Amino acid sequence: MTHSKHRYRISVTPIETDGQQCSGRCSIEFEQHSQHSWMREFEAAQRLRRLSCNDDASLVVVTGLLTGLADASTRAESPLATLQPELDQLLRKLHGLRSKA
Repeated sequence: MTHSKHRYRISVTPIETDGQQCSGRCSIEFEQHSQHSWMREFEAAQRLRRLSCNDDASLVVVTGLLTGLADASTRAESPLATLQPELDQLLRKLHGLRSKA
């Protein structure tokens, strides 16, 4: 098994219409391991100035999350194995989008 160099904690918390965070049990938090530095990828994307800061951040994070799913889907016993071809195709497109100058 490969050793992940980077570990990220992802939190998703809805924002109420008044701009405040919701209260109670309304956030999702989980960890994701990666071979890649999402921060360096984000900084590189920002230097290109092709997308907004939010779009660049979203693209880096979603690519990292989908890469994790694609890695998990390579195990034959994984329920995600049926998604492997689609994940690979989507990741190629996302990487292509990020690499165009």
